[in-house]
Amino acid sequence: MTQARTRKTRKHIGGLTAAALTALSGPTLAANGHYVPGVEGIKGAVVPPPGVYYRGYLAHYDMDSLRNEQGNHLPSNNTGSVTALVNRLVWVSNKKLLNADYGMEAIIPLQRTSLDFGIAGINSTEHGVADIFVSPVVLGWHGRQWDAVFGAGLWFDTGDYSSTEPASIGKGFKTTMLTLGGNYYPDAAKSWSISALSRYEIKSKQDETHITPGDSWLVEWAMAKKLSTGLELGLVGYNAWQLENSKQAPAGKAEKHSLGVEAGYFWPSLMIGLNAAYFNEYDVKNGPSGDLFRLTLTKVF
Repeated sequence: MTQARTRKTRKHIGGLTAAALTALSGPTLAANGHYVPGVEGIKGAVVPPPGVYYRGYLAHYDMDSLRNEQGNHLPSNNTGSVTALVNRLVWVSNKKLLNADYGMEAIIPLQRTSLDFGIAGINSTEHGVADIFVSPVVLGWHGRQWDAVFGAGLWFDTGDYSSTEPASIGKGFKTTMLTLGGNYYPDAAKSWSISALSRYEIKSKQDETHITPGDSWLVEWAMAKKLSTGLELGLVGYNAWQLENSKQAPAGKAEKHSLGVEAGYFWPSLMIGLNAAYFNEYDVKNGPSGDLFRLTLTKVF
């Protein structure tokens, strides 16, 4: 009886830990996919005018606990951190497709992951180039008081992954990501903005474990006000859901909800913008929970 209970407990811990570690990619933790909510914030659904752009995201995620399927803390000291510099290149052409500005983008993350999960006896640190994202389709529409975006791309399994290394930088599987979002300006001066940016992720099978993570969906949102000084302040958040159970894995569905604040400023003479944001995850199920700190540098060429 005791041995059976021990095996059952280990299976639960192993499954939950696998679900937690499956989310490790990009700059921080998602709800089991590649894309990380909280990377975009104020006006996150706005595609810029034709040109070439660089965005650098410096993100740090502090894990303070592991949560079960009911959202309760698991016992023991379960902490960790993920720090990353994510390099994003965006090209928006002068061509139109479906009456939208057509563009492309690529994302290359550099990441360091450190885990100390007492419940599973994990103490591991890894660093390197994580999985790379390429999108051949980015469409941006612009109205008098609104903007919209659609995108499609693929996360490649380029980062190092091992099923025996919990802090692996890569995920070991590819993900098709579809993007849809919109931004609305309540006033004609566009000093106020309300935005929502959604990502739907479809995963492939993880070759080493034969696990196929379940599809996931997330929404990043923001409500912001641009002051006369040019400073932009906003309330931001994200909500992420794993929509189906992973195949060949015992763990349940992951879920995350967060609320935060963001400030940003753009220097026209330098064609440089800087944003800073903080997110607190107030509700998490079946995975790690914590706080996300993010700095974003935007350079227009």
